[in-house]
Amino acid sequence: MHSDTTATTINPEASLSVPIWRRMLVYGVFGIFALWCLLAFRRDIAQIDLAPLRAGWLAVLAAGGLSLLNYALRVLRWRWYLVRLGHVLPWRFVALTFMAGFAFTLSPGKLGEMVRARYYQPHGIAVSAVTGAFFVERLLDLVVMILLAVAVLADLQAYRSFLWVAMALVGGLVAAIALVPWTRVAQWLDAQSLGRLTLVAKAVVRMFVSARLFLSPGILLGGLLIGLLAWSAEAYGLKLVADVIAPVQLSVPAAMGIYAIAIIVGALSFLPGGLGSTEAVMAALLVAHGFHMPQAILLTLICRLLTLWLAVVIGWACVWSLRRSS
Repeated sequence: MHSDTTATTINPEASLSVPIWRRMLVYGVFGIFALWCLLAFRRDIAQIDLAPLRAGWLAVLAAGGLSLLNYALRVLRWRWYLVRLGHVLPWRFVALTFMAGFAFTLSPGKLGEMVRARYYQPHGIAVSAVTGAFFVERLLDLVVMILLAVAVLADLQAYRSFLWVAMALVGGLVAAIALVPWTRVAQWLDAQSLGRLTLVAKAVVRMFVSARLFLSPGILLGGLLIGLLAWSAEAYGLKLVADVIAPVQLSVPAAMGIYAIAIIVGALSFLPGGLGSTEAVMAALLVAHGFHMPQAILLTLICRLLTLWLAVVIGWACVWSLRRSS
């Protein structure tokens, strides 16, 4: 494998770090949003009945277990990508470094998850190689969400535009990676000196060059199948919890479609973690499928606790574990 001479001079953690006041501002915005939701839906929230959860706690635990299965399968795929890059690393280290990125899931577009690149530099893995693998991973996850969303789009025409935007984005990115001679573009950029803009462009181009390693039919299809299994498992958790909250018969395809559409809208909103947009769409889709608003709000909150916030907690635990072992 070729080496990236600039890899040792780039510190992803430093580039992604932000001043404390900015982080406090972000969490402040989240707090204001939560307060607004509490006030806007106080009547519905007041009607939330927690009794079904006490009776169906096993289903909630099972849904949490499916989220853990999602993480395990994605760790498997990530290690496969690292092997593709020519690096066979211990399973424990790969799992910890992959899930440590979850601590930064609330960054816009989940780009903060790229902080995991810093853990691989001592092992000789270039930052551009990690970004290429991360880019393909995110791209395949979007494809999986599109496939899951198809299950309910026939009945929900209002959200078809989001699907078309996502499909266009995926198609455009794959075509760009496959057709543009990125190696030549990289060589041309190396001869330029346009300051910081050139450095950013070089980083993006190197990412696309590395991403090509994962576009062979076998790697692409294998990554897609693992992603489909992983995200289907997490989406099925919505079905399990829905069955104990209300007697409404939510089919498996409908549950997966609702989950996928909410995630797609959240991703396209480019809000940190899709906060606000994902919850609003998920609750609206559940109401459209026969749930009362209090039930939809409760189900949405539980789903996000078992997916988004569980991942963030695990991510910080992995960051702490890696720092202790370093």
